[in-house]
Amino acid sequence: MAGMTSFIIAQEDARTAHEVGGKAAALCRLAAAGFAPPAFFVIRPEAFEARSVIGGLADALAALGTGPFAVRSSARQEDGAEHSFAGQFATLLNVPAAGVEAAARQVWQSGFSDAVATYRAIRSQTAAEGPAVIVQRMVEARAAGVAFSADPVTGRRDRVVLSAIAGLGDRLVSGEENGEDWTIGANAQCAGLPTVLTQAEAQQIAALARHAEAVFGAPQDIEWALDAQGLHILQSRPITTPLLPPPNPDTALTIFDNSNIVESYPGLVSPLTYSFAVHVYTNVYRAFVALLGVPKSTIDTQSAVFANMLGRVDGRVYYNLVNWYRALALLPGFSLNRAHMETMMGVDAPMPSEVTDAIGPPAASGIGRLREYVRLARAGIGLVWQAVLLPRTRRRFYQRLNTALDSGFDIERAGPTALAAEYRKLEGTLLNRWDAPLVNDFLCMVAFGASRSLMQKWLGPTGLELHNTMMIGQGDIISAEPARRIAEMGRTVRAAGLTIDENAGLGALSGHADLRRQAEDYLAKFGDRCTEELKLESLILRDDPSSLLAAIAASARRGQATGHVAPDPDWRGLFPNPLRRLVAKAVMAWTKDRVRDRENLRFERTRIFGHARRVFLGLGREFAARGLLATPRDVFYLTTGEVLGAVEGSGLTGDLKSLVALRKAEHAAAVLRPDPPERIVMRGPAIAPVWAVATTAQDDTARRTATGCSAGRVRAVARVIRDPRTQSLAAGEILVARHTDPGWIAVFSNASAIVVERGSLLSHSAIVARELGIPCVVGLKGATQWIGDGETITVDGATGEVERHRGDL
Repeated sequence: MAGMTSFIIAQEDARTAHEVGGKAAALCRLAAAGFAPPAFFVIRPEAFEARSVIGGLADALAALGTGPFAVRSSARQEDGAEHSFAGQFATLLNVPAAGVEAAARQVWQSGFSDAVATYRAIRSQTAAEGPAVIVQRMVEARAAGVAFSADPVTGRRDRVVLSAIAGLGDRLVSGEENGEDWTIGANAQCAGLPTVLTQAEAQQIAALARHAEAVFGAPQDIEWALDAQGLHILQSRPITTPLLPPPNPDTALTIFDNSNIVESYPGLVSPLTYSFAVHVYTNVYRAFVALLGVPKSTIDTQSAVFANMLGRVDGRVYYNLVNWYRALALLPGFSLNRAHMETMMGVDAPMPSEVTDAIGPPAASGIGRLREYVRLARAGIGLVWQAVLLPRTRRRFYQRLNTALDSGFDIERAGPTALAAEYRKLEGTLLNRWDAPLVNDFLCMVAFGASRSLMQKWLGPTGLELHNTMMIGQGDIISAEPARRIAEMGRTVRAAGLTIDENAGLGALSGHADLRRQAEDYLAKFGDRCTEELKLESLILRDDPSSLLAAIAASARRGQATGHVAPDPDWRGLFPNPLRRLVAKAVMAWTKDRVRDRENLRFERTRIFGHARRVFLGLGREFAARGLLATPRDVFYLTTGEVLGAVEGSGLTGDLKSLVALRKAEHAAAVLRPDPPERIVMRGPAIAPVWAVATTAQDDTARRTATGCSAGRVRAVARVIRDPRTQSLAAGEILVARHTDPGWIAVFSNASAIVVERGSLLSHSAIVARELGIPCVVGLKGATQWIGDGETITVDGATGEVERHRGDL
């Protein structure tokens, strides 16, 4: 094309916007950068002023191919940083070779149209002139559209927005038809049901737009097309609408992980529950590191770490792992055995070296190693002393607890000031002084692990079996009491031949005085228990006893359960050595007591949280009566600081209804989205993390093994239960769940075996399974995806093996 007249400019020579216009110059730059737009040449505007045949046009067209062609404008000010002139000039598509010259003259003439004159008068205030004309090889598009490398509406630079239409994009650009709209950040999200593009194609187009931005050094508005050969860029111009300023770099790493805390706070969690949990975690873990000998001055210096142990992502609670690691690094012995202490975090994936290398002291050596051993010894002595004092600590904790909860405070008659004062009393006497549960939990963790290792070392597999038998199914452990009481009520129902209407409340037991008394006694003690009981917004059993009635009915249908009766170990046969026998009995008895106290203190935690729930509902009632909230339960959409501040005077706004409306809208949107992944890694401010949607590979293995914690072998239909409030389990089916809690009593009573993704030998599932005498396997990660609902499986609660029988559905 080098021999063409000066009126025609080859693609590789169309570099100067003053000569070939902004659009052609941009295409030339794209081609030079390797984008490979459809081949083109440019006709200079002077060619049309002479009104003679354009020399060299036939040769130029022949070099492009047989056609058809796209004939488009390229004015000097078109596609500039200040004015785009988008849609002002004529564009003609699918033009045959014989019609190109006439089409080119029509495009040039459109520069003098009334529409362009008006645009110039308003936007650029320049004189009318005809544009240069681009003649480009036509793309036989199956889909086409526009994409913006930054959002021109919100001004955000961290997302690409695009519109797509089937076929050519001219109908979209002209506004004749609406396109399929996508927003691409970490994920590609379509505004509706996608019919034009796949998610992968949307991501590819977004990458093209971002690449164009990198080449031109500014956010770009591109046109694109997809044909049989792939993706093509048709033009690129600067986004002319104002955008947010580019943010300064921030590479601070945050890692959110919920692989453990999801057991306590599954699913969406209200702002009130989250803020309540943040306060509890802050104080508990400040006390924990103090217990292990970290000086108060060091703890105060790290106050921001303890205040940010948790995060809330799309309504779900997560651990902030980097801060957990910072807290762990304060402990004595960290520099001696960093790798072992990292396992205390209990997460599935290790911390990245970027975190582990930057936080905490280096490995101790020389005199530093000696100092660290001294710190460790002091912490050990302190723990021994705490163990000695534990009975007194526990007794005093129970005294404070009973004084706080049995004070006779009348929530129903109290006003806002009295209710706020009642919460502050609960906060000061219990929530901020969590000493007995904290000390016992830590000693339980140490004793359980050490005793299990000792039994395995001395007796091998027999020692592990002995440990399981003694640690689970204890008669004096409160977690097992609900199952026993329900079984007793079930026997009463079965013996009397009664039928229970599960939806009629306690009225279903009218005329059966003994049974009603048993149910009322149950609710008096366990009425604060419910599904997801640590979430303040959860509806407690006392207010909705339907799950209790369902559990009683299920127990009556199920018949007599064998239960778990732990045989007395043959200590002499197991330990012929008298010294070992003495040590083993003492260690196991002490560990068993810690396990019992752990479960019993967790029940008291339920009572404390239940009282806090009632106090906040009382405040919600009073706010609603004063017109501050629409309903009492709207209080759950406020934080503890906002609720108390509204009473005590530190609140920032009196428009609580608007806060609630905002958070309800956020909650409703979060409900429609899938759960975020277990781990989210991000940089910069942690307020709005983004993540890629993970795809889970199908696991077709027939057998998997996890932790068996209640002996027995059952083959039956598996029922995957995600919410026991809306799903049910038929008698004899196997319960498969991500996790369980005391609110699952109805489904437990029907289960012939239990398989859960989370948990340990000390989990609620294991304890209840042993009491019911049914097999249980815990810690089978991904069980609810691996096992199909309605599939027949075999569960071996001794070995921990679960087998799928795929043909039996």
